[in-house]
Amino acid sequence: MTDIHDTVPPLDDPSADAASTDITVEFAGEYITVPSGTRFTIGREGDLAIDDNRFLHRHFLSIEQSAGLWWLVNIGSRLAATVTDTEGRVQAQLAPGARLPIVFGVTTVVFSAGPTTYELSVHTAQPAFRETAPESVLEGESTIGAVPLTPSQKLLILALAEPVLRREGTGMSELPSSAAAAQRLGWSITRFNRKLDNVCDKLDRQGVPGLRGGVTSSATNRRVRLVEHAVASRLVVRDDLAMLDDPAAYDRDAADDAPRRKELG
Repeated sequence: MTDIHDTVPPLDDPSADAASTDITVEFAGEYITVPSGTRFTIGREGDLAIDDNRFLHRHFLSIEQSAGLWWLVNIGSRLAATVTDTEGRVQAQLAPGARLPIVFGVTTVVFSAGPTTYELSVHTAQPAFRETAPESVLEGESTIGAVPLTPSQKLLILALAEPVLRREGTGMSELPSSAAAAQRLGWSITRFNRKLDNVCDKLDRQGVPGLRGGVTSSATNRRVRLVEHAVASRLVVRDDLAMLDDPAAYDRDAADDAPRRKELG
């Protein structure tokens, strides 16, 4: 995860070519074309009115051009957005006041306002980023960069992210409470909260912000930040939801918890 508080676009150069193509914003199955040379705003109001959500800024994000590039700009004062490519290989947190060039063919933007999580995507026909295929390596020699999750940790994230992953296309989803997610898995709330602490600590050590508890953090904020990161980085995907059909079959960690419950009892 990369913080980009100090990222600014280069100064306008009269000799720089303006972006030659329009871009398209997709939200909830609707596609909106943003013509070259215009500014597009996103929020509770604006060119794309996301939702009448009092936690959402009236104007939260803007898409605009500078020095021949399209830029995504956080014009809000409180909320941040997670920006990633479609494969989740590159991820950045766009803090208030920060901006980021739109360089991928498809850029995914995930953000939360209160208990509700939103996702939209920005499409460009002429991306500045060009993917380089990695050289093939012998089995066992590749570097594994994904955060390893135990089966129970993955189940926990799926129980929280289920509304986001099940929705058709992009849109909005209110996340379940810890009690509802624990019931979905057949867990006690004590076990759920302990597992939530574990997975948040693991991701915090990997540099994911917003998951460490404190006086300024609420349980709701931590859950939505966890789901926001997990969905954007593809820690969980829609196909994983099959695990929720029979959580006990995948919950190998339950056996490890049994001796601890016996000791506590």
